[in-house]
Amino acid sequence: MFDPDRNAGLDPHRDFMEIYRNMSLFDFPWDMNQSLSFALFRTYAVPSIGRLLADTGGFDDTQKRYDDTAILLEIPLQQGFSTPDAKAALRRINQMHRAYDITNDDMLYVLATFVVVPKRWVDDYGWRKFTYDEVVASTNYYRELARHMNIKDVPETYDGFVTLLDDYEAAHFAYDEGGRHVADMTLGLMATFYPKPSRPAVRVFSRALMDDRLLDAFQYAKPPRPVVAASRRAMRARAAFVRMLPPRRKPKGASDSHRVKSYPDGYRVEAMGTFPSGCPVKHLDSYPTERKVGAR
Repeated sequence: MFDPDRNAGLDPHRDFMEIYRNMSLFDFPWDMNQSLSFALFRTYAVPSIGRLLADTGGFDDTQKRYDDTAILLEIPLQQGFSTPDAKAALRRINQMHRAYDITNDDMLYVLATFVVVPKRWVDDYGWRKFTYDEVVASTNYYRELARHMNIKDVPETYDGFVTLLDDYEAAHFAYDEGGRHVADMTLGLMATFYPKPSRPAVRVFSRALMDDRLLDAFQYAKPPRPVVAASRRAMRARAAFVRMLPPRRKPKGASDSHRVKSYPDGYRVEAMGTFPSGCPVKHLDSYPTERKVGAR
């Protein structure tokens, strides 16, 4: 599965974009999609984040919220930060954030989940662990994303992000009805990605992969120990199977997945997102024609 030549000669400080793109689209497409979704899920356990999403109706259409997040974050990943589409996606993300009262501390915490949770996920369930260069490259990628989002006081190293995340969760994780509501809606959406008879089991399986701190914050019951053990064995069995596959030759992003359903006829980046008073962008017909989901 691993192509050792793909990142040969690349420097994680200079070539972090290419390394992180190879990680996300070639070596770990499923793991990165799952772990980043789980990273966002963790943020709902911080009341100031979960309550805001619930109160503003950000998850009234959970599928669209999932799709918009996947597409807007993936465009800079696929293209780099300087293309017109990437600039439009980043501008859209920033427009949404400026429409609400979000602290820099909360923004930093969300950023930290993007850096730390994928590595922890892959350590536990991946078909191999990240290399040192991959950890450095992913850290530098999100530091660059933070610069484009005007997030301040960003850690310089992976270890700095680990400290930030762990300290923030220890201080802020707590039960909140709004956060629990958003978490329930997200788990409900995730279950729809599987056949209907299996959906109750999918919900239990999802909780079996959660740590005690997260379960307590949402007041979710921890599944029985045999269920937790079986769920984690299943994840490791998947990793063993993937390890035997040949290296991927075609990129696979989140927007290529059948799970992205909101835009069967294409999308306009400038029309995406959730705002308190509707879409702030006027004259949408002046923008480029619609892009198909998965188009590059």
